[in-house]
Amino acid sequence: MHDVIVIGGSFAGQSAAIQLARARQDVVLIDAGAPRNRFADAAHGFLGQDGNAPHAIMREATRQLLKYPTAQVLSAEVLHAVRVDDHFVLTLSSGLERQAKRLVLATGVTDILPDIPGMAERWGETVLHCPYCHGYEVRDHSLGIIANHPMSAHQAALIPDWGPAIYFTQGMYEPELEQAELLAKRGVAIERTPVIALLGEAPDLRAVELADGRTIEVAAVFTAPRTQQTSAIAEALGCALEEGPTGLFIKIDAWGLTSVSGIYAAGDATSPMHNATVASASGVLAGIGAHQSLVRS
Repeated sequence: MHDVIVIGGSFAGQSAAIQLARARQDVVLIDAGAPRNRFADAAHGFLGQDGNAPHAIMREATRQLLKYPTAQVLSAEVLHAVRVDDHFVLTLSSGLERQAKRLVLATGVTDILPDIPGMAERWGETVLHCPYCHGYEVRDHSLGIIANHPMSAHQAALIPDWGPAIYFTQGMYEPELEQAELLAKRGVAIERTPVIALLGEAPDLRAVELADGRTIEVAAVFTAPRTQQTSAIAEALGCALEEGPTGLFIKIDAWGLTSVSGIYAAGDATSPMHNATVASASGVLAGIGAHQSLVRS
């Protein structure tokens, strides 16, 4: 019987686990090895780690975590989880079962890109989500924003600080009057003919092709992909989900507590704001929250 099991070993999960290990809790970190950031060559804007590869940051985080004698790391997928009285029983892809008094879900989300040829092979390189994470690397080039949900115009308004911007509404996400005024003030061009393909030698991007046959040169495009929960564990355990601008996320309080007693959550699975620093910070809160709930019990 472990004190806490953390499911997910990227920024949020590692941050939760080390807080628990330093509190001398018996903590097991279980990771399936497929983090959302595996498509990115570098993490940016993360304190002390700017420009380092996400997998290298996590490898060092694991090394530091395992210095604590009460911490373990398992490479496996959690296939099933159930509450039994006052604890949780997890079935792993390795065939093992593990039990814990508390859970921290740092299971992340999966990105669903617009169905446009050329998107997937450029994801994380010249097809980007977060300008704060990757905008500086494509600065001073022509940049596109391919609308994928109603808040895309908000994203478009940010991009001119990195380069000349054009907002592709895809014929579906016309900016409202106030948004259109802001885009005009920011110098963002608006193109209403849908993008149907990305052109160039991937992962580089030369231009986008429009439905009417025109091409427009851009060096990178930003889009906010739809997201879905990577794991069904939260829903299976009865955790409440909320609708965000790109998809469902796990509802939590300020300390990461879900709607189910004993289950905490952190990271991209819990927030419409997806950023490595934010994910790590939420992991710290969830780890501390889980520890303090054990103290109170």
